[in-house]
Amino acid sequence: MAGVKIQDIRKSYGATEVIHGVNVDIADGEFVALVGPSGCGKSTLLRMIAGLEPINGGTIAIGERVVNNLPPAQRDIAMVFQTYALYPHKSVAENMGFALKVAKADRAEIARRVQEAAEILSLTEYLDRKPRHLSGGQRQRVAMGRAIVRDPQVFLFDEPLSNLDAKLRIQMRTEIKELHQRLKTTTVFVTHDQIEAMTLADRIVVMQAGVIEQIGTPLELYDNPANEFVATFIGAPSMNLLNATFDGASVDLSGHKVPLAGVSHKGPVRLGVRPEHLNLTQEGAGIPMAVKVVEPTGSETMVFLRFEGQDITAVFRERHAFAPGQVVHLAPDPDHLHCFDATTGQRI
Repeated sequence: MAGVKIQDIRKSYGATEVIHGVNVDIADGEFVALVGPSGCGKSTLLRMIAGLEPINGGTIAIGERVVNNLPPAQRDIAMVFQTYALYPHKSVAENMGFALKVAKADRAEIARRVQEAAEILSLTEYLDRKPRHLSGGQRQRVAMGRAIVRDPQVFLFDEPLSNLDAKLRIQMRTEIKELHQRLKTTTVFVTHDQIEAMTLADRIVVMQAGVIEQIGTPLELYDNPANEFVATFIGAPSMNLLNATFDGASVDLSGHKVPLAGVSHKGPVRLGVRPEHLNLTQEGAGIPMAVKVVEPTGSETMVFLRFEGQDITAVFRERHAFAPGQVVHLAPDPDHLHCFDATTGQRI
């Protein structure tokens, strides 16, 4: 196994630069997720690590080797794509062992590695089947098995769960995490789904428009976002951001004062509060908000509200019989508030 070191990586298409001097240091055995909206550059960065996309500046090292000019086959990586890309006329075992066969590995060694990977992925009873006789989740496991048998230094996953239904996605998330815990192979996982990133990764790299906004553990990003973009991208439903002013002691929300300590900035701010940190209070003790829509999910109730022209989301574990148009009073939890500069969007 080996770590991956990305230093000042740049990528341009003609005169348009799409990756702007990215730096990421991935430790040996670490699971790192690259997340961000479509077009942010996360898949391009992954493809540059794999050698599928040439770089225009900077260096990529896998272990002690700088791999900038090495073809994919010489980088000792294995990639799992969004599409399964299985050979329909070959059996599961033949699909899993094909790369080793091309590399002219010993037949007995191929069989041993395929058997080991099949046992890890619970595919033993399907080794003689063709891909058309498998479910979507089983096909994805075959694609993962094809990567495992190569025993690479680094696994690269490019949105591998996007084509699965909701239930299978959750199941495969668990299987990928168990696989990493067992093999401890360095893994880079690209996804636009922040829930996948939060549940799978040791650390998350949040990207936007070809730059890195923040790197940290899932809870670091959730509890201490560096800016408004990270605050709203990490967490579902998103953090609420309210226009306000700060006088050095409290935040003023259209005449409603919320005490806030540890902030030296004065003037216009954006107050961030997560939906689960809005508490129902009595009239006069909180901020009046008008209920728009109520979405009960069973374990919790999600409520969409309106305050001073701004949309607010609140989540309650308790069950409440709210009705559209009803005015409720909510108070932000003072221990879980975030304050951002109204101009730059940076945390203050």
